[in-house]
Formats: sequence, C-alpha cells, structure tokens
Amino acid sequence: MLAVLSLFCLLIVAASLAGGALPAVVRLTHLRLQLMISFVGGLMLGVALFQMVPHAIRELKTDRASTLGVSMFLGLATMFMLLRMFHFHHHDTTGVEEGDAHEHHHDHDHDCDHHGPAIAASKMSGLGVFIGLALHTLIDGVALAAAVEAAAAERSSPGWLAIATAAAGTFLAILLHKPLDAVSITSLMSAGGWSGRGRLMVNLAFSLMCPLGAAVYAIGANSLPLDPRLVTGSALAFSAGVFLCISLSDLLPEIEFHSHNRIALTISLVAGVGLSYLISLLEAGHLH
Repeated sequence: MLAVLSLFCLLIVAASLAGGALPAVVRLTHLRLQLMISFVGGLMLGVALFQMVPHAIRELKTDRASTLGVSMFLGLATMFMLLRMFHFHHHDTTGVEEGDAHEHHHDHDHDCDHHGPAIAASKMSGLGVFIGLALHTLIDGVALAAAVEAAAAERSSPGWLAIATAAAGTFLAILLHKPLDAVSITSLMSAGGWSGRGRLMVNLAFSLMCPLGAAVYAIGANSLPLDPRLVTGSALAFSAGVFLCISLSDLLPEIEFHSHNRIALTISLVAGVGLSYLISLLEAGHLH
C-alpha cells in the first residue's frame, strides 16, 4: 500500500511541476484547454459515482448508510465554500490565440467570466489562487490515500498491481487535473509580474500539497480512536462530494457559455466518463 501511494504521489508531483512550467513553453489554445477540462471533468464525475461511492458503501455497510450522505454533502459544501471564497477554479488564464478569438467571445457580463492573464491577474493575486488550490489539493491527497487504503483492505492478500488498479480512477483524475491547476497559478503569477524563481518556488510548494494531504490522512486515520472502516468510508464519501463539486463547477459553465464546439466538448466529456467506467470494470475484475 505504501509503495503504491508513494508512486502515485511522485507521479502527481511530476505532473503538477510540468503543468506549472507549461505556460513558459507552450501556448495553449482556448479550445484545447476546454477539451482538456471537459475530459477531466467527465473523468472526475465518473470516478466519484462509479468508484468512490461504491467503495464508501462497502466500507460503511448498511448500518451506517446515513454517514454516506452526510459525508458527501460535507465534501461538496466544503469545496463549494472554497470556490466561493477564492474563486480559483476557472483554469482559463492562458490567453487566447488569434485563431481562437471567434471561439472565445461570450455575451455575458459576469465579473469573473472574462479571460486573459492581464484581466485575471487584476481580479486576484497569484498567491490567493495558490492558497485556494493548495487547500483543494490537500483534499485530493486525502482522497488518494483513502482510495488506496480501501483498495488494500478489500483484498485478503493484496499485491501492488491489484491495489494500483483498484485506485487507478482516483489517481488518474488527480494526475490529469493537477497540471490544469498549476497552469492557473503560474499563468496568473506571470501576468502579475512574479519572477521566474518565485513562480518556480510556488509551483514546487503546490506540487507537494497532494503528498502532504495523503500523509496527513495516512497518519491521522490510524491514530484516531475510531473504526478504520468508518474513517475510510467517510473519507471516500467526502472525497466523492468534492469530486462532484469540482467536475460540475468545470462542466456546468460550458453548457451556458460554450455552445460553440458543443459536439467536440461533449465527446470529450463522454470519453472521460467512459474511461472512468472502464476502470471500474477493470477494478471489479480484480475484486473477483
């Protein structure tokens, strides 16, 4: 279990660092970014419903069914309040290339729906975005550790491959989401005039938030005077609520403001949901 969790954390750190460095190397187009968001949003939606919730049910059992709903609500409400307080989860700070300008026009007047690094940087500081996303990523670390622990607990003699397969959905959802978060942070910091060294240090600190969250859960869950299955099941249900809030906060604005390219965005969304479902089927095969 520890080996799988450590490997997952190392890969997530590498993905986060790569995402943070991306604005200095590649100029993402608006359409490509939205396709990525739709795919990852669909993946997180599927992981929450096809994997986290079933895992939580198995851990909590029927006599604790009410805990599932309460924990999911707390996870969703926590992430909603973070989004409301910091308004960090927009992922659209990369600017727009000329070829995508016609795709980027929206007829609405919401304050924070305008895009582009100069405008976004004037609305919020890169440091504020870092704080919000760092808290979000700490919760991701808890979700990852809970998923790995649940996968290990459900097997009488678990090997690393079986555990990794069972927790693969949660891992992939976090792995693919962290570069998007890191892009948001470093793009805003660049537009705000931060030095390259400053951006690198903040990006490094952000990349370590997921392992920190995983470590906090691994240490805390074992030290609490509670049934370990109750703690794991509650953490998974809480994480499912977080994933639902994140995925819908990404996807719902697309319905209203991105009627263009709706077919491509829908296909990307379905592909993400489909991948999460295929992973759940693979996981079920290992359980049998």
